Amino acid sequence: MKKTSRLLMFAGALLPLLLFVFPLWNITLEAPQYPTPLGMDIYINDFADANPHDIKNINLMNHYVGMKYIPDAIPEFKIFPAGIIATTILGLLIAFKANYKWYLYWFILMVVLSSAGLYDFYLWEHDYGHNLDPKAIMKFTNPDGSVMGFQPPLFGSKDILNFRAHSYPRLGAFGLAAGMAMAFIAYFVGKKENRK
Repeated sequence: MKKTSRLLMFAGALLPLLLFVFPLWNITLEAPQYPTPLGMDIYINDFADANPHDIKNINLMNHYVGMKYIPDAIPEFKIFPAGIIATTILGLLIAFKANYKWYLYWFILMVVLSSAGLYDFYLWEHDYGHNLDPKAIMKFTNPDGSVMGFQPPLFGSKDILNFRAHSYPRLGAFGLAAGMAMAFIAYFVGKKENRK
C-alpha cells in the first residue's frame, strides 16, 4: 500500500490554498512619530491595512518623497490566484493518479514559481522605491550625491531615514512552504514504499 506518500502529497497540494485566507507577506514601518507602526498585509489578491487607514497614511507620507501610491490592484492579483488554483489541481491529480516521482516534479515546479513570485515582488519594491517623481516636495540624496531610494527590504529589516522597515512572510507563505515541504517528503516516502 502506498497510502502515506499519497496522503502527504494530497495535503501538500491543498496547503497553498491557505493563501486565499491568510496574508502572504507583511511590510511594517516603525518611526518615532507613529506610536503604532504603519503596516500593510499583502494577500495573494489584495493589499490590506494592518491597522485602519495604514495604506492611506503610507501613501500620504510617500507622496512627499515622490513615491507612487500603493495601487488598489496589480496584474499579479489575477495571475497569482490562477496559478495557485492550477498548481493545486495539478498536485491533487498527481496525488491520486501519478507515480511518486511526480511529487518531486510538482515540488520543483512550486520552487520555480515561488522564486519567480519573489523576484517579481523584488522588482515591484525596486520600482516603488527608486522610480521617484522628480517634482517631489522633498528630495534626499546619498553621500555620493545620487538620489536616495526608499526600497523596503525583500526580507528582513532596514533603516530608511528615520523609519525602520520590516518585511516578513505571513501565514499564507508558511502554508505554501509547508505544502512544498510535504510534497518533497512525500517523494522520499513514496520512493521507500516503492522498494517494498
